[in-house]
Amino acid sequence: MAKAIAFLVLLFISYAAAQTTHIVGGNSGWDTTVNFDTWASGETFATGDILSFTFTGSHAVAEVSQADYQNCNTRTPIRTYTSSPTQITLSTAGTRYFICPRSNHCVQGQRLTVTTSTGSTPSPPPSGTTPSPPSGTTPSPPSGTTPSTPTPSGTTAPPPPPPPPSGGATSILGGSNIVVVGLSVVLVALLGFMG
Repeated sequence: MAKAIAFLVLLFISYAAAQTTHIVGGNSGWDTTVNFDTWASGETFATGDILSFTFTGSHAVAEVSQADYQNCNTRTPIRTYTSSPTQITLSTAGTRYFICPRSNHCVQGQRLTVTTSTGSTPSPPPSGTTPSPPSGTTPSPPSGTTPSTPTPSGTTAPPPPPPPPSGGATSILGGSNIVVVGLSVVLVALLGFMG
């Protein structure tokens, strides 16, 4: 029983930590019959995700520069992949360009632009600026200050509570990893209990 529970917890941890695999072109795959702009508009690409290109022998995948993508230039690819399925990990944020280098397939529309986001929190504001609060909200006082509270004459206001400690589990591990860490703790506890 303990092994079954441990297996299920590990399976869940793997699932929670897994990234998305995008089958390029959906059921049609990497082919001239697919509108890749339409396909990509329904996808969200984040770092760590995988592009899976499936195709027949009459196709291939070439990663190219933006200029080569726009001109369907197949002469100077960054990389060319000829075996299907080709799995490409989106390891960094940014835009990447893919075309089919065979015949006139790129001109027929067999080309794909993928813009990958980091999938994390928004960028901080530029140095020296203060972000505006959303409309309808009251801004918080700057860090390290205490808002003044009116007190009746002759009394002293209680001291404010201390700020939360920095470097807590969320800031150290990142919010998305809390689930994995929590499940790992559960797994260790279960193994100790059942062991």
